[in-house]
Amino acid sequence: MLLVQFCVVNNIIDKLKSKILNIDISKYASSRNFKNGHVSKLSPYISKGVISTKFVIETIFQNKTEYRKSEKFFQELAWRDYWQKKWQMSPNIDVDLSFNQKPVAHRNLPKNVLDANTKISAIDNAIKEFYNTGYLHNHMRMYIAAICCNVGQYHWLNPAKWMYYHLIDGDWGSNALSWQWVAGTTRQKKYIANQENINKYFFTNDKNTFMDKSYENLYSFNNIPASLTHQKTIQLNTILPKKIKPIVDDSKPTFIYNSYNLDPNWYLNEAGNRILLLEPSHFKSYPVSEKVMDFIITLSSQIKDIQIAAMEFNELQDIIKNCNSIHYKEHPFARHYKGIKTERDWIFPDLEADGSFFKYWNKGIKQFNY
Repeated sequence: MLLVQFCVVNNIIDKLKSKILNIDISKYASSRNFKNGHVSKLSPYISKGVISTKFVIETIFQNKTEYRKSEKFFQELAWRDYWQKKWQMSPNIDVDLSFNQKPVAHRNLPKNVLDANTKISAIDNAIKEFYNTGYLHNHMRMYIAAICCNVGQYHWLNPAKWMYYHLIDGDWGSNALSWQWVAGTTRQKKYIANQENINKYFFTNDKNTFMDKSYENLYSFNNIPASLTHQKTIQLNTILPKKIKPIVDDSKPTFIYNSYNLDPNWYLNEAGNRILLLEPSHFKSYPVSEKVMDFIITLSSQIKDIQIAAMEFNELQDIIKNCNSIHYKEHPFARHYKGIKTERDWIFPDLEADGSFFKYWNKGIKQFNY
């Protein structure tokens, strides 16, 4: 069911291009925050590096789409690049980025959120679906983060790792920094939505929940609801494929793929050893569910003659005699790789994310040719 839902098929790039061209861009801006909104569901393929944000935008404008109609969609893709570039500039995004989160009362996870038992019907139903499918609406992600961090006063890191574990489109940069944005550590402002807002966008009619309060009351941070005081510690583990030594032809270059680079067009016409590297140390620090790992491996099958190596980079390096022939794509999780680095594609390639998003956006859009 999962593989059908997320359209993993032969000629995946052509299929995704067709999917992009069929997005109703004009309805995206007005409906994207609603449960049944017109969203693209391209995120799993972008986060896993099958396609880039640049590819999506170029495809849209090749279709002669008016900029005015596509601006909000364009902006959301730019947010993804912005978080990735913030991550490039930051040695460690697992700590509070610019400001300390406060107040913080808990360091684990709220039990009733994990158990889908908040008594807020939209939240509980979304979490149950999330466990089954790996899909979570972007607006719902913000609601859950706000409940954990700002209502329950849980530090953002462990709840963010729980969400990342289950997300089919998990991207630690966007996920961690979005949680930090909600918790007020990227700026001195927190995000909160009340029950009225949740009811509006998810078509519910809940009343008398712990979120059924005014914004003034919620933003006071005076009292943690009793139902959010029960903490839970969970063990998140990744099931990796069996460790098999890859076969390497030393006369050819070696192209290293990982869970963030599954681009089937990367060096497509060059013969070489193609290896999906799944490092145990990485997945110990940033575990993913069995559904997510299955999705990664299924996507990798679109890359011709790919071999899977569940080992550390230095172990693989010992197998490859000609280390100067190693190619990989730039990514913060690949900082320890050695070899010839390919830069990722960006919408605004020459810009750094050294200020606010809208500073980044306003500079970039002036330079963009569409």
